[in-house]
Amino acid sequence: MVTTLNWFEIPATDFERAKAFYATVLDAELYDDPNRHYAYLPSDPEKGGFGGAIGFGENFVPATTGITIYLDGGNDLSIPLGRVERAGGTVILPKTAIGGNGFIALFIDSEGNKVGFHSMG
Repeated sequence: MVTTLNWFEIPATDFERAKAFYATVLDAELYDDPNRHYAYLPSDPEKGGFGGAIGFGENFVPATTGITIYLDGGNDLSIPLGRVERAGGTVILPKTAIGGNGFIALFIDSEGNKVGFHSMG
């Protein structure tokens, strides 16, 4: 096993709204799956990254409880975190130091999911 995590899905109740939210917050282009309501978030497997997507459908139910996924906050998570409220989300934990492991922040996305950012700066 190379890494514990290998894929994640963020549920959406409004697919287009969720795509717009994450495109804005991540300042990135998302790629639609032509066969289903699925939008892939940016990833670079060659640099050790893994992928994830926004999913819409019967089995995709947003939640603020349960597992928390932490997205890469880049060099300074303050930058994507600063886009959260403008994109329709709510910051629930501002940038917070976690010792030698960098910083985290938490937010509620446009769909009602609790999601985090992590960065070393």
